Amino acid sequence: MARRVLVLGGGTGGTLVANRLRRRFPASELAITVVDGDDRHLYQPGLLFVPFGLAPARRLVRSRHARLLPDVTFHQGRVAHVDVETRAVTLESGDRLPYDVLVVATGARLVPEETEGLVGPGWREKVFTFYDMPGATSLTGALASFDRGRLVVGFVDLPIKCPVAPLEFAFLADWYFRRRGLRHRVDITFVTPLDGAFTKPVASAALGGLLAEKGITLATEFATGEVDGAGGRLVSYDGREIPFDLAVMVPLHEGPAYLAHSPGLGDELGFVPCDIHSLQSKASPDVFVVGDGADVPTSKAGSVAHFEGDVVVENIACHLRGEPPLAQFDGHTNCFVETGFGRALLVDFNYDTQPLPGHYPGPVGLPLMRRSRLCHAGKRLFEPFYWHVLLPGYDVPGITSAMPRAGKEFDKEA
Repeated sequence: MARRVLVLGGGTGGTLVANRLRRRFPASELAITVVDGDDRHLYQPGLLFVPFGLAPARRLVRSRHARLLPDVTFHQGRVAHVDVETRAVTLESGDRLPYDVLVVATGARLVPEETEGLVGPGWREKVFTFYDMPGATSLTGALASFDRGRLVVGFVDLPIKCPVAPLEFAFLADWYFRRRGLRHRVDITFVTPLDGAFTKPVASAALGGLLAEKGITLATEFATGEVDGAGGRLVSYDGREIPFDLAVMVPLHEGPAYLAHSPGLGDELGFVPCDIHSLQSKASPDVFVVGDGADVPTSKAGSVAHFEGDVVVENIACHLRGEPPLAQFDGHTNCFVETGFGRALLVDFNYDTQPLPGHYPGPVGLPLMRRSRLCHAGKRLFEPFYWHVLLPGYDVPGITSAMPRAGKEFDKEA
């Protein structure tokens, strides 16, 4: 009898894991089922471009079911509870799905209601987020009609999906208003609870310098406790205020509520504690986690889900053979940072190595930590790569889950 792999979540991590497992194991050996609450797979990196008219919203959503290979079952339904003792998942419909191996790939969700005033007066009028489709599309009109005043861009706190995206929005806003001839009328402030522009020292210094070069004010160590939409103020927990006429904020993130309510599986925020290298859940050896839902000390980004997915598939194969997990995730992360004016820069790092100059994936490759049109092209070409190579679970020559050391300038590490 085929053993049962149940994948919770049909996003990036869940889809590529299911497809890579299908390529590795025939249906007679492994029955793979993906569960999700809807059949709308969103290309989340594209949301950054929607407010600026650089990507049509309709192009970013496709069927989850259609992204799965033949003989992978798609079950549409919302999860109510996971019982790791009996190895079964109960859906809100009452359906009960048993498993031999469980993959938690349910990602992270926005919880704007957790910040006082964020969804109060002014929400989607002068206070927006571009981290979901309704917010990104409504922000399009708000930006188009904004011709003078104070624009504030920031995030409430980490963890968030794609931590560089708020910075990218600030850079693109600078480009957008310069292109319209209005930049001299618009003050842009980037607000962060961190002590710099980014979490890693080398990248923080470079990105902070880029903000200064573009005339964008950097407000650090600002822990937003309240958003006063009616009064046009961000208020920090220590009482500081930043006024705005238009605010673009990234809300707090949590995992799905059912994880926090499934004993032993999720933490109080709905993320899944796991071994940071094997990605095996601490709740049970037959549970693995991939993507934004994993409680690991690295960015919640699509590249992380990709690299984690390779490790999870290998370790599931080990588990099915009755062996301990052999594959090790090193925290490998990379992402293109759009900087405006047809340029972007690429960062590549892991648990132990911060973003450094050099080239990726080796001495001859894309430049790291340097703005270039080549990296901008890479950013824009990633979308077809995502749909046609990454999600179907193909191997990519020269790209591995482990961070490459060749090509990096380690002498620049602070």
